Amino acid sequence: MPTDVHQHIWPQEFIALLRARTAPPRLDGWTLHLPGEPPYAVDPADHDIAARARLARADGVDRALVSLSSPLGIEYLPPDEAGPLLDAFHAGALELPEPFGVWASACLSAPEPDTAALRRELAHGCAGLQLPATALLDAAGWERCTPLLDVAAEADKPVFVHPGAAPPAPGTAPAWWPAMVPYLQQMHASWFAFRAFGRARHPRLRVCFAALAGLAPLHGERLTARGGGRDRGRVDHEVFYETSSYGTRAVDALVRAVGIDVVVSGSDRPYAEPVIPDLGAEAAVHALRTANPARLLGPTKGAPR
Repeated sequence: MPTDVHQHIWPQEFIALLRARTAPPRLDGWTLHLPGEPPYAVDPADHDIAARARLARADGVDRALVSLSSPLGIEYLPPDEAGPLLDAFHAGALELPEPFGVWASACLSAPEPDTAALRRELAHGCAGLQLPATALLDAAGWERCTPLLDVAAEADKPVFVHPGAAPPAPGTAPAWWPAMVPYLQQMHASWFAFRAFGRARHPRLRVCFAALAGLAPLHGERLTARGGGRDRGRVDHEVFYETSSYGTRAVDALVRAVGIDVVVSGSDRPYAEPVIPDLGAEAAVHALRTANPARLLGPTKGAPR
């Protein structure tokens, strides 16, 4: 089943709640307001469900997993604000037509993570748990998220690590700055933090890092030189790397570092288009789009419709 593990669609009730807000994150019509960022004009077609379903089919995708836009910062809103938005997102996304599935998200501002809510969303049919990379930058972050990670592991569901909210960009920074600097720094740091602190605590957890983990695995030689990578040649076959916004050169380089069996296809639609890397063999494309996503996601059950 050709799969895109990384797309974004806002269900209608979720959009309505964003429009009802008076503080960021909020929508004014189709203009998105986020803390510390200039207003962003959202294209309504990006959240036209029928059009997006047709687009997925045109991409040759039989399954597309929708995730909450973590840069919105919803996971870190106070629980009484985050809860209704998360509920609306999950309920609406689970009702999307084929080929869409959904990643579950969790409120991270409460004193203790709401594991019951996560169990409920996984039971309803969510493919796994998404966490913002900003929650997983160090040992304390992986420890704080342990209750949620334990729920995912117990349910045999994967975790998708996605860039979180970016700090305000320098005043003269171009529009691409967040995607190229803080987002990739977050992915890079969360990957190394998982290697240093997360894997020992969660030895069987399947984890997928968006955006090729900021290309962190390519630093293996430096890691070895600095005393932290004596097992550089060992590949963790339960850690996966999603391709969004990268093409043949980056994917080829990562495959040389970690192998073809842990790279999965993702597009980040509507913010980017899918890229099928030219790796010189049809089997490689099959691995990225079909075989590897199946290993990442494990046995699937149809979500209630």
